[in-house]
Amino acid sequence: MTATHGLAGRREWTGLAVLLLPTLVLSMDMGILFFGLPFISKELQPSGTQQLWIMDMYSFVLAGLLIPMGALGDRIGRRKLLMAGAAGFAAASVLAATADGAAQLIAARALLGLTGATLMPSTMALIRNMFHDPKQRQAAMGAWSGVLMAGATLGPVVGGLLLEHFHWGAVFLCAVPVMLLVVLAAPVLLPEYKAPRAGRFDLLGAVLSVSAVLPVVYGIKQLAVEGWDLTAALAIVAGLVLVGLLILRLRTAATPLLDLALFRNPVFTGAVSVNTIAMLAMMGFSLFTSQYLQLVRGYSPLTAALWALLPSVGVGAAVGISGALAGKIRPGVQMAGGMLVGALGFGILTQVQVDSPLALILVGAGVLAAGSVSTVMQTAELVVSAAPADQAGAAAATSETASELGGSLGIAVLGAAGAAVYTARLDGELPAGLPHEAMTAAQDTLGGAVTVAADLPIDVAEHLLGAARIAFTDGLHLAAAVGVLCLVAGSAVAYRLLRSLPADRAEEIPEEQLTGAPQPAAVA
Repeated sequence: MTATHGLAGRREWTGLAVLLLPTLVLSMDMGILFFGLPFISKELQPSGTQQLWIMDMYSFVLAGLLIPMGALGDRIGRRKLLMAGAAGFAAASVLAATADGAAQLIAARALLGLTGATLMPSTMALIRNMFHDPKQRQAAMGAWSGVLMAGATLGPVVGGLLLEHFHWGAVFLCAVPVMLLVVLAAPVLLPEYKAPRAGRFDLLGAVLSVSAVLPVVYGIKQLAVEGWDLTAALAIVAGLVLVGLLILRLRTAATPLLDLALFRNPVFTGAVSVNTIAMLAMMGFSLFTSQYLQLVRGYSPLTAALWALLPSVGVGAAVGISGALAGKIRPGVQMAGGMLVGALGFGILTQVQVDSPLALILVGAGVLAAGSVSTVMQTAELVVSAAPADQAGAAAATSETASELGGSLGIAVLGAAGAAVYTARLDGELPAGLPHEAMTAAQDTLGGAVTVAADLPIDVAEHLLGAARIAFTDGLHLAAAVGVLCLVAGSAVAYRLLRSLPADRAEEIPEEQLTGAPQPAAVA
């Protein structure tokens, strides 16, 4: 059965399953190394700086190349770029798994980011080409968003399970058979698409895009991890200057990477903005949840990761409810409501104490995730629907770049709020006579306090850990309160920009009118 009368058939839905495979792998790859770093450190003995680059190189390169790769797929063919990216990702995974030094692993992680950047916008844009019926496309994008969130949740757990039984390289090798399956199945199940009027690829614009995004993401993450740092601040300033140059290039280039006229469409702008805010809230607080479970409750990393899976029950319910309400409630109203649900989750988290029942933080995190995911699910579909078909790749990449920046900004903003309270609350609680390095480590982070306490007498260690855990939960409260404000503001943005969008969007503008030219025939 194939698509007829604009409706997707068996081939399209099977093709969707193929597109979900790289999406799952990419989202898992962002967190699968959480438990692997101690094993890698033992074998490769990287420096502290190299450890940071091993963890962050993937996301830095991915964020910087999403928009150029989305635009490239629009020009050379989205299926072709997907297949090339999948093959490259498999090869890079093998290189990472067999790395015999920190520098080689960092280079392999950069290559994983480069090839990963070809996959995410290609999957979203191909869904735009395969599903022309609004309701079917909404269901397909909902499945895509659900798999993306599931992968982010499962990544640390899968990594932990693999590391209990195999060499650390297994966390990379698990991607290889999946990507090879994509390469084999794509020519059979996925259509090819090239934008009919895309023009030449803007190489200068691509260079400016990478040059602008990389220092901004780097600077934000460094400020989140290290606190105030002149180098990180200068990186952000330099990135913002380059953002200005990129905007100028997008306005003046004959064939820009992205048509800035898209941002005059309130649906596109609203979806991208809401996506950024939702990811800011969700990713920004994930750091607190994991630290609370491990450092306050005292669970092992794997046990903490398994407990952290429970909030996904709320996510699953949110996905089902959101799908059932699609077509019945205006997207602006539904997304505004989802962000208010997320704000309620943050409100619950402001009540978490050191000795609170475990259920309290799990319920709060579950409500937060449910509200955020039900919102993010819809933004992906709105972004690709609002853009003309020949710009779907670049539009999808813009949405993904916004997600990356939102997540990084969330870690920085909420992390800074929590860290400020932690440092202030712990002032005066540190044992007298501690070396300066130990005192600084304990006052910087809860993890540092736990490390310092391990070398202290039992009674002194218990006092320090008690004070540090209380200071951490106080910081968690402020971070959650900031999260409430962010999601309430996001709810207002969603309602303001998307309220005019009808609940049932079955009557869409024909794609010929969107692109200004007849659609090219899909090639099997």
